[in-house]
Amino acid sequence: MSARFAPGAVVRVARERPAISRGRQHIRTPHYVRGLTGTVAEVMGPFRNPEGLAVGEDGLPMQVLYRVRFPLGSVWERYEGDPGNTVDIEIYEHWLEPAHAA
Repeated sequence: MSARFAPGAVVRVARERPAISRGRQHIRTPHYVRGLTGTVAEVMGPFRNPEGLAVGEDGLPMQVLYRVRFPLGSVWERYEGDPGNTVDIEIYEHWLEPAHAA
């Protein structure tokens, strides 16, 4: 399984649940980053989808997991710290799209 995005790619997190996630009660992508744009910091590889595993499914098809970096100022509106500070969040590929496509 190959990764759709490489380190350095600018991606946007889906606002709504992707089709593969609909109907499941366990969603691993934090609500506070949905709709935000970040940069792929690392491709972590394919794993079974924890959204399915949490509800007793087999977690297939496997999904590539990424570490996506966001500027803290875009995550927390009232952030007053160093504008260079970031937060990394692990997000599965089915939640990501190229930023220019959004």
